[in-house]
Amino acid sequence: MSISSIVQEQRRFFDAGSTRSYNFRKTALLSLRKSILANGALIEDALKKDLGKAATEIYMTETGMVLEEISFHLKHLKHWMKDKTVPTPLSQFHGKSIISPEPHGVALIMSPWNYPLQLCLAPVVGAISGGNCVVVKPSAYAANTSHAIAKILGDAFNPEHIAVIEGGRSENSALLDEKFDYIFFTGSVSVGKIVMAAASKNLTPVTLELGGKSPCIIDETANIKLAARRAAFGKVLNGGQTCVAPDYLFVHKSVKSAFIDAFKAALDEFFPNGDLTEMPSIINDKHFERVSGLMKGEKVVCGGRTDPTKRLIEATLLDDVSPDAPVMQEEIFGPVFPIMPFSDISKCIDYIKKNPKPLALYLFTNSKKTEQQVLNNCSFGGGCINDTIIHLASSQLSFGGVGDSGMGEYHGKASFDTFSHKRSIIKKFNWIDLPMRYHPYSKIKLNLIRMFLK
Repeated sequence: MSISSIVQEQRRFFDAGSTRSYNFRKTALLSLRKSILANGALIEDALKKDLGKAATEIYMTETGMVLEEISFHLKHLKHWMKDKTVPTPLSQFHGKSIISPEPHGVALIMSPWNYPLQLCLAPVVGAISGGNCVVVKPSAYAANTSHAIAKILGDAFNPEHIAVIEGGRSENSALLDEKFDYIFFTGSVSVGKIVMAAASKNLTPVTLELGGKSPCIIDETANIKLAARRAAFGKVLNGGQTCVAPDYLFVHKSVKSAFIDAFKAALDEFFPNGDLTEMPSIINDKHFERVSGLMKGEKVVCGGRTDPTKRLIEATLLDDVSPDAPVMQEEIFGPVFPIMPFSDISKCIDYIKKNPKPLALYLFTNSKKTEQQVLNNCSFGGGCINDTIIHLASSQLSFGGVGDSGMGEYHGKASFDTFSHKRSIIKKFNWIDLPMRYHPYSKIKLNLIRMFLK
């Protein structure tokens, strides 16, 4: 079936009203969970082939997060779907004001290769909860996981409700030529601009989950051992191929040496005897060469080993990096960590403010003053104080970017809200009809209106 035919079939199915009921949405979420659990071995094998992920990391960052999201939606969906009554102004007496969520319609979800299962299926959960039909486009770079997603969703749903389109650029282009009611895209800034331009032709609303260079600040008051361990965790997770990975380090000069030693100790703990068996691989040769090339000419103080045959890069610290260095000109998306020493936190803030707004920011400090100084002056999508990455693992917190790092948000209720349109409705009662709004106008009517509207 062609892409156009699939979209048309979904629109017919949606227009019939089948997806709107609570029972339909609940059953669909349960079907998705059942299919994920039934295909656990397939998921693990696919992610091992695509990214060399260990079983623990697969469940922690992919399967488990999707299952938790489904559970959260099942728990709260009935409440989210209810119409909400809000106060009605006296000027609209006598009436009832209602906010009523409704589905957008037929949604397109385009997902990336770095967390190919989680970043595909987590938005699908929100789209189902919102009562939409969905066309899903997984990344061709993670081909094995793309096939697994097609099976998972194919086992759980009819294509008139949820359909998967596999393929590469030609399929992406064909999808963006279609008219959707909502587009949810996760990926690079460059492709995000293409998606937004295509959406603008039909005035289609979009969520763009992008990325950028997310700073990690270690000040002189931080718990250095713990900061190094948690920063290292954030950098080696998925081989550094995480949109919210700490991209570069600001380390206070007085603790830089101690931080480097603690970072090395953390890596020795993570990978005993330098064994990188559980280190995820870089997705392909092109990205391996790009990330490896960012280390050239820099001062390596930790790590630096690479294995082109397995596309492995050891977690690497680069010391005294210049803001003008190539490694500071693009999102690294790999386990290379440049250090820019500082002595004045205001200099870090100035640097962050003059560059594109990052998707995440991480600050390690025990100073309330520094914490407030950074939070009150730096704009970013989300982040952590004294940790990295974990803010995106909570269904109670929305996740999304700002400025160059994206627009819109999801996770938990934010996913339901993203895939729903909130209709504002006033239901007026017929027993009274205030005459002041009607012609002919008079000074008395004007004075009455001024009493109500002020």
